Amino acid sequence: MGNKSKQTRRDFIAKSTLTTAGISIGVNTFASAISSKRIIGSNDKIRMGFIGIGNRGSQLLQLFMQNADCEIAALCDVYDPYTTRDRSEVAKRYLDEMNSKIPKMGEKFAKPPKTYNDYRELLDDKDIDAVCIATPDHWHALMTVHAIEAGKDVYVEKPLTATIYEGRKMVETQAASNQVVAVGLNRRGSTAYQKLAGIIPSGKIGKVTIARAARISNMFPNGIGKMNSEQPPKDFNWDMWLGPRAVRPYQYNIAPYMFRWWSDYSSQMGNWGVHYMDVIRWMLGETAPVAISAHGGKYVLDHDGDIPDTMQVTYEFASGAIATFAIYEASSGGLLKTGEVELRGTKGTLNASEKGYTITPTKRGQFQDWDAQIEAEKFDTKDELLSDGSSGNSTATLVRNFLDCVKSRETPLCSLEDGHRSTSFAHLANIALATKERLHWNPVTEKFTNSDAANKLLHYDYRKPWKF
Repeated sequence: MGNKSKQTRRDFIAKSTLTTAGISIGVNTFASAISSKRIIGSNDKIRMGFIGIGNRGSQLLQLFMQNADCEIAALCDVYDPYTTRDRSEVAKRYLDEMNSKIPKMGEKFAKPPKTYNDYRELLDDKDIDAVCIATPDHWHALMTVHAIEAGKDVYVEKPLTATIYEGRKMVETQAASNQVVAVGLNRRGSTAYQKLAGIIPSGKIGKVTIARAARISNMFPNGIGKMNSEQPPKDFNWDMWLGPRAVRPYQYNIAPYMFRWWSDYSSQMGNWGVHYMDVIRWMLGETAPVAISAHGGKYVLDHDGDIPDTMQVTYEFASGAIATFAIYEASSGGLLKTGEVELRGTKGTLNASEKGYTITPTKRGQFQDWDAQIEAEKFDTKDELLSDGSSGNSTATLVRNFLDCVKSRETPLCSLEDGHRSTSFAHLANIALATKERLHWNPVTEKFTNSDAANKLLHYDYRKPWKF
């Protein structure tokens, strides 16, 4: 599982130069300090801190716990029952109405982890080697930058950012450090997609002109519902949950889970689109589009959420390929013949998912004499699992790879740059929809070349006192 290092005992010294965090936040201030990070050998346990241990964070916690060289050293969340892992203290309403999204908890730790309610205190803990960040999306960038500056290695969930500016800031911060950062775009750990990333760019199905994928989920008619503001449950630090975003009253259909339908905190382009656009650009060998257009809106669902329930996005690449992504949240059924992404090439059509793929040779069209240029091909990850004995869980592969990279100092399967570039696809789509323009994008400067209005949406002003 993962890329095992050939130099499992190669020593490293984390950054030893004076770094200035520059974060005057709340009552605590990170002091500039020389990192006291220890040297980790192949037989040492990596001491992990977990920031955000609700639904997704708890899933990742379980995967990290499966690795013998990982010690769960600290837990941090803005909701006390998640930190103490006491499900009996969770608000009854959460358990009654959202049970499947509330972590089961009850884990058996080798020794009790330290607990924190403020991630800044966890990052200041010199006993922590690395952190896993699985908070709501609008927190990922600040926490990752602060973790890097504190000398911690980082595993951060997707989508990497809330804005394109944040992504580049994260990449620059890592480049000035010695820290390892992995992004949880789990399909990077898929055997099927790893295989395809090696053969599709080299012309396996010919020149690819069209790639497409969709997220279809029927939320008609009520979506996340309509609710009034109210007091958050006891032991829920709502102000800290909001973080850099504007102050607003607590609302049950925002947190702990339904923030995905609020543009201030996430989007379905960020939640699902990032996964599919990541594998599409990976297989095409593309970095970024040069033009983007989007159509859609909140056409059907009568609920508080403010993101589109219907959306169609088109990305154009300089190479001559086009990729499309759709969000349909008021219907059901599949878009593709099989799989979750489709690439149409001159020699064949690829349909793929984490479970495997099929390649169908192109057939003769009008006016053409045609002999198939490739053979039909099918790959099922289950067949390969029989021989290598791995779990087949792509996220587990990413977790194992991250732990290996913490020791070897190699680049993880999904690097911070890759995470940033793939997450940018979601932001580009959302900005195109907001401006109702066909946008031209410069992938080098990461600016729009034809829209001042669009460039104003590359970032937002953080609520004071939060800053990088």
